[in-house]
Amino acid sequence: MTQKKKKMKDRIIITIFLLPALIIFFSLIVYPVCNTIYLSFVSWKGIWGAPKKFVGLSNFIKVLGSGSFWNAMLNSFYFIIGGFVVLMPLSFGLALLITSKLKATKLMKTAYFMPVMLSTTAVALMWVYILNPTYGALNEILRFLGLDSWCREWLSTPTLNIWSVVLVNEWMYAGYNMLIFAAGLVSIPQSLYEAAELDGCTGWKKVLHISIPLSKESFKIFSVLCITGCLKAFDLIWAMTKGGPNHSSETPATLLYNQAFTFKFFGNSSAIGVILLVLGIVLSLLVNRAFKRED
Repeated sequence: MTQKKKKMKDRIIITIFLLPALIIFFSLIVYPVCNTIYLSFVSWKGIWGAPKKFVGLSNFIKVLGSGSFWNAMLNSFYFIIGGFVVLMPLSFGLALLITSKLKATKLMKTAYFMPVMLSTTAVALMWVYILNPTYGALNEILRFLGLDSWCREWLSTPTLNIWSVVLVNEWMYAGYNMLIFAAGLVSIPQSLYEAAELDGCTGWKKVLHISIPLSKESFKIFSVLCITGCLKAFDLIWAMTKGGPNHSSETPATLLYNQAFTFKFFGNSSAIGVILLVLGIVLSLLVNRAFKRED
């Protein structure tokens, strides 16, 4: 067999093995994205066979001029703030614990990661009952401690409801992000810590001067996942508040869903999807640039 025929045979074999994955990729990712971009420029009620009227940038103008969209973006911003202010230090702290020389680290790994293994709906329903203003565990504990004035309608009060969901989100995903940081921490050579101890760098100084700087890639991964995840937050907020009351806890993803499947404005819905796609890509590129490795 000549070299040329061998190369051709190898290419055919590679193509055969890649074909199923490529078909799935183009069918479930590339085509839906392209179709959403197309629908963002037309007016369509979602009825099969109904004509699609080209309206140009009209859908984007309506969305960007809507107060509901900017309120939803503000709620996404709350998710991002919660991610960086609460989730990041919490996850990094848990990662330090499970990678330390303390006893029962295996038990801690299981306990901290358990919320991630639960379904989002189960977590949401559990916290809906905990935060219930009448018989919820949180208000009952506050009453037991004599803090009746602290009792609130956690999921019905504007602004308070979105922050309640944000904190539930941090509780749920702390274990997942803990593993991201733990993977970065275990890759740091132990010899660096030993050398630092010889120079008098002990305790929290090692974390500040060695663990955090050398976990730069982990922080970058966390930042990208946090920003993109917060922009498309849907399942937890939908299961706990459905964007209410009066759209006060709406996120771009729930707004997109309502525009498409409640009001049948598929053009507006697709425009929201395209805006989120572009925003996610731009912010991801900015994060990657900010964490760019120095030579």
